[in-house]
Amino acid sequence: MSSIYRSEEGKSSILEDYEAYLANLGEGVEREYVETRFGQTHVLLTGPENGKPLFILQGGNCVNPMTLSWFSSLFKDYRIIAPDTIGHPGYSEETRISARFDSLALWVSDLLDHYKIEKSAFIGPSFGGGIILRLATYIPERIACSVLVSPAGLAVGSKFKTAQDIVLPLVKYRMTSSPSSLQKITGTMSCNCMKEMDKNIMGKIFKYVSMEQDNPKLTEREELVNYTSPTLLLVGEKDVFFPGDKVIERAQKIIPNVQAVKYDTGHFPSQDVLIQMNEEIRQFLQQNY
Repeated sequence: MSSIYRSEEGKSSILEDYEAYLANLGEGVEREYVETRFGQTHVLLTGPENGKPLFILQGGNCVNPMTLSWFSSLFKDYRIIAPDTIGHPGYSEETRISARFDSLALWVSDLLDHYKIEKSAFIGPSFGGGIILRLATYIPERIACSVLVSPAGLAVGSKFKTAQDIVLPLVKYRMTSSPSSLQKITGTMSCNCMKEMDKNIMGKIFKYVSMEQDNPKLTEREELVNYTSPTLLLVGEKDVFFPGDKVIERAQKIIPNVQAVKYDTGHFPSQDVLIQMNEEIRQFLQQNY
């Protein structure tokens, strides 16, 4: 099996950071492995065992506890099920599966079946939001409601700006480990508000991981004709990957039951924005779940 990691040392270092981040989430986080048709999936679970299920799907090219931590205020009210995405950094199977067709939807379906959940609420930032859109396309009846946070799969930013502000500094960083190059990338992603712990992990991922470049495909209107579940869309006005205005415009054309909120933030939200997002999500789930 080919590895997504460029070296065993790099893999070990990233997984050490995974464990450190997991410890920061506090006590009460369980972990287990689930067999799916695409291989073994490592899952984090927390919250009351009798709580309503809430799947949180990680952002791409990062570690699960990082994006899971964004929604920690929801832990006490819902049974959180947070899988490490197959083919991304973490403990799940390293073999990547296609983000363009039904594979990711079937992977989520296998997890739902394992936990004997007919339908669930979902939260997905970035690549995780794109996975929810694949599920909405192929198996919409499994979604009770969903929250898409700066999601892939709706609209993309300028290729020129992404190349200038992300790709070129990334190439330089891989060659030189230049702190200024890392700051350029993470600053662009987060409007210069990324936590040092996150910046350190992202630097290791940039250097040691053959990163996933195939985002979930842009969703077409006809793909969502059977998807009617309430959907909350949260976007960043300054998101270099998925600009807020473009994402909202596209979503309002193709998602039947969507409400959108835009924040003055980048792809990685600031701590202040995360507080606002969590309150918005809490109200949405109370009304629709």
